[in-house]
Amino acid sequence: MPPNMGQTRIAPGSPGFAPGFPKPRRLDCCLTRFARLMALCASMSCVSLALADGSGALEAPYDPTEHWEVDYESGVIWRVTGSATPLSYTVLPQLLTVKSRLVGTSRPFLGGDLVIRNRFSLLVEPIAMGPEHHFIGGAASGILEWWDKRRTRCLFFAAGGGIGWLDSKGHEVKGAQGEDFNLNWLAYPGVRFMFKNRVSGSFGAYFQHVSNRYMNSVNPGLNAVGPMLSLGWHF
Repeated sequence: MPPNMGQTRIAPGSPGFAPGFPKPRRLDCCLTRFARLMALCASMSCVSLALADGSGALEAPYDPTEHWEVDYESGVIWRVTGSATPLSYTVLPQLLTVKSRLVGTSRPFLGGDLVIRNRFSLLVEPIAMGPEHHFIGGAASGILEWWDKRRTRCLFFAAGGGIGWLDSKGHEVKGAQGEDFNLNWLAYPGVRFMFKNRVSGSFGAYFQHVSNRYMNSVNPGLNAVGPMLSLGWHF
């Protein structure tokens, strides 16, 4: 029997003829190549994402010690015993503080870094209890900070001093301050937390000594200590 006997041939131009339509084997080959291309694209996408994640992980964290900072600090301090006035005082210190970026370089210490910065404060302190009504002045200090490596929190200690003025009543009330012009000294330990890249908050204990250093014969002085809260913005 001839090879074509029993097979139906479809002539060109008839309804069953589809010119250019690939044979089944050719179609399978095209599908295989397409699947390989899709797999290659997916692999390249995964590699790109992995590289992007790796580069992000290598980025250095935001370092607040490399930026200047403005803080608003608010607290309440009470007279403590000592050689100063025996009168009861309650003072409400309101501080506007500017802190410099780190001075020099940081030093590794206990899994973190020690840095030193400068601190300058405007002091506006209403006197809620006491013969006088207010103390207004300025102070400057150094501040020692220990930051963790991620720069999310720190321990700090500031100490320094400055000058200021109050409405002295020492020549009218025994135990009150005898001179309007006074010197002040502060010590301020605390802890600070970074909330965002440019916003921080802190809590500490604020100690302040005020006296006229015997520029007036009436000089009882005032030692006071209490809690202090602050909110800071870095720029």
